Amino acid sequence: MSGLKATAEEILGGIKRSISSLETGQVEKMIDMITDLGDRKIFVVGAGRSGLIGRAFAMRLMHLGFNAYVVGETITPALGRDDVLLAISSSGATTFVVEAAKSSKRAGGKVIAVTSNVDSPIGNVADHMVVLKGKTKLAEEAELREHPAPLGTLFEASCLVFFDSIVVELMRRLNKTEEDMRRRHSTIE
Repeated sequence: MSGLKATAEEILGGIKRSISSLETGQVEKMIDMITDLGDRKIFVVGAGRSGLIGRAFAMRLMHLGFNAYVVGETITPALGRDDVLLAISSSGATTFVVEAAKSSKRAGGKVIAVTSNVDSPIGNVADHMVVLKGKTKLAEEAELREHPAPLGTLFEASCLVFFDSIVVELMRRLNKTEEDMRRRHSTIE
């Protein structure tokens, strides 16, 4: 069990480094793009575990009163001009995510990318990018040469913390309470 606790501490440290490396201006612009939506829609896309994190964020956006959807669901409406696609991909090269971003641009939408890889296909398509460093990016900077978290764990866990923190900031800016959100929470469970 001591190994488990030590690993958890290393993962938490990696998340802290990732969140600390965020550029405030990038995050501020992302928040502005979300709060400026009005009645327009926001779509969230990601594959695998990044997609699961994206679904959790879309749910919280819905709780806040946004017209939020997850790409690929059967009830997802058409993306229209000036709607926003939030694309989540550590590598920035996940085919499904990149193709969704390209489709969004063709439809007149705006794309926000959350990625570890600035020089990537998603970076080339995005209108705005938030760089959230994952294991690969941190390792390149010699901060995490040998980290026990496998594959994209640090990016995904950092995304969860990042997006939940964005929700709290949106609550503050929109003057929403947890009770306001609870009223929009599912009652059919």
